[in-house]
Amino acid sequence: MSRHVLITGASGFLGSHLCDLYIARGWRVTGLDNELAGRRENIAHLLGNPAFSYQVHDICDGLPDDGRPLDLILHLASLASPPFYKRLQVETLMVGAIGTRNALELATLKGARILFSSTSEVYGDPLESPQSESYWGNVNPIGPRSMYDESKRFAEALMVAYQKTRGTNVAIVRIFNTYGPRLRPDDGRVVTEFLGQILDGKPLTVHGDGTQTRSFCYVGDLVDGIARMADSTHTGPVNLGNPHEEMSILALAERLCRVFDAPFNRSGPLPPQDENDPRRRRPDISLARTLLGWEPRTTFEDGMRATYDYLKTLRA
Repeated sequence: MSRHVLITGASGFLGSHLCDLYIARGWRVTGLDNELAGRRENIAHLLGNPAFSYQVHDICDGLPDDGRPLDLILHLASLASPPFYKRLQVETLMVGAIGTRNALELATLKGARILFSSTSEVYGDPLESPQSESYWGNVNPIGPRSMYDESKRFAEALMVAYQKTRGTNVAIVRIFNTYGPRLRPDDGRVVTEFLGQILDGKPLTVHGDGTQTRSFCYVGDLVDGIARMADSTHTGPVNLGNPHEEMSILALAERLCRVFDAPFNRSGPLPPQDENDPRRRRPDISLARTLLGWEPRTTFEDGMRATYDYLKTLRA
């Protein structure tokens, strides 16, 4: 009998790629998404596949149990894009709290392993770099990004509480900045903003001094890391990201200009809502290398061209 995985956030950026990965492995895949941020187009090619079932569903209302055995839950449901979590603040917090509890209840009932996609945002504006899993972070719990940060921090604590008190088989990965095909054009993150400006024939615009750094990991590498963590017996948390591609936002703009022969511009100070924007973001992936045999392999140029081609196709 085929193994069975339930994926929350299935029509989202990461969730849809994981649907593809597990279908290719020969698993039965059940996908759930309330489509607040997910896009049906991301999983449209799977809708006729008998191994794939999909339901528009809010996991804060509970997770459906079809009575069949369940081996794995990949809990990816989240409003990860700044324009979405800042507009839907309560919803963002509730999916981290109530949605995570509902997913854990089903995993406990079924004896399934459950993997939670946490975030580098749990480190806040870090005072050390690179960030290792042992770092507790520097987080503003009532700041302009807190609805997302705290939803993930609470969910991590809930995962560990279920493991300790109910014996639930849990895994936690902390995901650093990821990009690639199926990012929403209105995602609001820097890669889609810059590539959108290039597609519009506009100069790339950097807000502020552009010295804040991010470490960019291609989606294909990232989902491979998630699957390796799911296959393992490790609890985590384990960082997944690309320490080789830490760069300032200014350096990102300059590299994209070279790759795509695009013009460059400078702009004014950071907008007020981004005052808590982390200044440095770089993962220590020593644990991922040791425990999972994982590290990213896609080059910056290849990954950015694939993302550009996808966004260009959407416009066509």
